[in-house]
Formats: sequence, structure tokens, C-alpha cells
Amino acid sequence: MQVRRRLLAEAAAALYAVASLPLAVVWAFVVLALLLIGGVLSWTAMGLWVVAGGVRAGLAFGDLHRALMARLLGVRIDPAVRGRGPTRGRGPNGDGGGGGAFGWRRAVLSGRAGWRAVGCAVLAPVTAVLPPVAVVIGYVYGVLLAFLPLVRLWDNFTVRRPDGSVRHAALVVGGVVFDDWPLVLVPVAVGVLLLFGARWLVANALVPHRLLLAALLGPDRADLRIRTLEETRALAVDDAAATLRRIERDLHDGTQARLVGLGMHLTVIRELVLGGADRERVLGAVETAQGSAVQAVADLRHLVKGIHPPVLDQGLETALATLAADCGLPVSVEGGMEGRPTPAIESIAYFCAAELLANAVKHSGASAARITVRGAAGMLLLTVRDDGRGGARIGGGSGLSGLQARVRTVDGSLVCNSPPGGPTAVSVLLPYR
Repeated sequence: MQVRRRLLAEAAAALYAVASLPLAVVWAFVVLALLLIGGVLSWTAMGLWVVAGGVRAGLAFGDLHRALMARLLGVRIDPAVRGRGPTRGRGPNGDGGGGGAFGWRRAVLSGRAGWRAVGCAVLAPVTAVLPPVAVVIGYVYGVLLAFLPLVRLWDNFTVRRPDGSVRHAALVVGGVVFDDWPLVLVPVAVGVLLLFGARWLVANALVPHRLLLAALLGPDRADLRIRTLEETRALAVDDAAATLRRIERDLHDGTQARLVGLGMHLTVIRELVLGGADRERVLGAVETAQGSAVQAVADLRHLVKGIHPPVLDQGLETALATLAADCGLPVSVEGGMEGRPTPAIESIAYFCAAELLANAVKHSGASAARITVRGAAGMLLLTVRDDGRGGARIGGGSGLSGLQARVRTVDGSLVCNSPPGGPTAVSVLLPYR
């Protein structure tokens, strides 16, 4: 099954390599022709429409290339962020610039994605030359050379020897005929090597073309930054809403209920005292009320610790040492901080360490863990390792996905290295500010 998949993937890559050049030539011809015609007609009302059609054709061919690359190579390039569609209505000058056909033309001509696609169309024929050349060298010449003893039976030419005699040969290089034994083994060996290396040749020949498409058809840095900020903003809002719901639930179900019970016990004590009850009954009610008060204080402390642990006021390293001491596993802490991050960063790092240790206790079967925290050059690196069974993955609704979303809200990153059988190492990189 794996051999079949590999052969299919190799055939798909070769098909894309062969098809990329004619597609790129057609792409460039259509786009440049429309732009040239639009430039010639620029003095008329049709000029801008033809230019817009050329830009739109560049986007359409770019979508086709991305689809073929995803289908045949398994390489997915996210589409570039295009301008938002125009709103309905007419522009301020009554020319329809706010929507309709004129709005479409304005959006196409003013969008960066369209002109980047035009640039890609101009350069694509250059980078698309190498893949078909690699296919010809690797596969075509590989087959011809590897099967030269059979090929020479029907594909040969006449060679005249110095003595005037003639013979039929299939491969002559520098006057040396490679059809005779044992020289025929040289082209056969070269052909076998080309066939085995054809996949590598095609893959490397496709690299410039793939990089060009990714650079000009995919989102640029500004688009990626905007998309990341939108995602992290949404995650931050959702996280804040979830935190508020958790605080409300804990207060309602825990502390509030205990305070209500405390008030009821105090009322009972008052009635017992006024009613002249014996000392034992009064003391029992007082002890019950006292227990409710102690538990309510404990609940409040636990709630406050979940919002911002007071031990963080003494620094992240001290807080991590306290966290390690309270863990159900033997945990060692190694620190080395230059300066101190902002409280928000310290809080995120602390809760990441707490969650990772909790995962190690619950799921990994580890016997020990180690926390390493380093800080320098305005960056904080927190690493939690355990000697458990491994197999942890980011995604699929795991706790690591939530941690990754939390660290991304401050432009941080999370990396998990957890091969089956362990060990597991999760690294969190955060900015100081």
C-alpha cells in the first residue's frame, strides 16, 4: 500500500511538473495581452475595464494553480487576503463607485492581491521551465538509457568506422559507441540512477515555482499579521468571557452558598441564645458556623489564586517553585531570568506550567518532571519535561490547544515534542512585554 501511494504521489508530481509550463505560458499570455490591450485603450472608457479583466484573469489562473498544487502535490497555499466586496449603493459622485460594476472594478484595480497575481503570472513561465526539464532528464532519459539494449533494436543510426565499414548504433559519445559489451553497462547504470533520482530531481526543480506561488499568491506578512491579530483578539475575548463565567459559577455554587449557610447558622445561634438553650447546643451551632466561614475563606482564596496567584508577586521563579512543591510528582525547577516580565506574561507562564504539570499527573504516567525557565533579550522560554509515556498532541480539543490559544494572544508560541514512549517536552516562548 505504501509503495502504491508513493508511486501515485510520484506520478502526480510528474504530471504537475509537465503541466505547469503550458499553464504558466497561457497564464502570462492572457494576462499580459489584456493589460496591453487595456493600456492601448486607456484613452477610452473601455481601457480600465480591460485592465481590470486582466487583473481578474491573473487571480483566476492563480486560483487554478493553487488548486492543482494542492491536488497533485499536496501543498496547500492559503489564498491572499483580497479586498472586501464593495457595498451597495452609489458613490459620493453618483458614479456607482460604492457598489455594482464600478465598485467591482475599483476593488480589483486597487487590491494588492490582484497585482501580486499579475506579477506571479509574469514570472511563472521562468520558474516553470525547470520541472518539465527534470521530468525529461529523470524519467524519459532514465528509461531510454536503462533499457538501451532494447531501445537500440528500433532506434539507431548509422556510424561509419575509420576503415570504411558501417554499423548501427544507438548511443555514441565522443566517438565511443556504448552499444557493445561491457560499455553498454555504463548508460544502463546511468539510466537506473536517473530513474531512482527522478523523484528527487522533480521535487527540487519544483521548489522555485512553489516558492514563487507561495510568495505572490499567498498572504503576505501584513495579511498574516492582521489575520493573526483577528484570531488572537477573538480568542482573548472568548477566554475573558469563559473566565468571567467560571468566576460567576464558583461564587454562586461555592462561596455564596457557604455565606448563605453561615447567615442561617448565625440566626440559629441567635435564637438559641435568646431561647436560653444549653451550652452544648450553642457551641455546636457556633462550630458549624465557624466551619462554614473557614470554608468560605478557603473558597475565596482558591478563586483568587485562579485569577492571579498571590505568590506571583514574589516573582515567576518563586511561584514556579511553590507550584512544583504542591504537585503530586517530584518536580525540579531550573531558573535563570534576566529582568522581570510584565505581570500578564508571568501569569500566562505560571498557568501554562500549572496546566502542563496537571496533564503530566493525570495522563502521562510520569514519575518525575522538570520545569526550566530562562529569560534573556526580552524573551521568556518555559519548558516542562516529564518522563511519561508520551504521545501528547496539539489539537483535537486537547488542553494543549487551549494553552496555545492563550500564548498566541501575546504573540507567543507553543511547541510540543512528545514521541510515543516519551519523554514529553513542551516549550512556551513568550515576550517579556
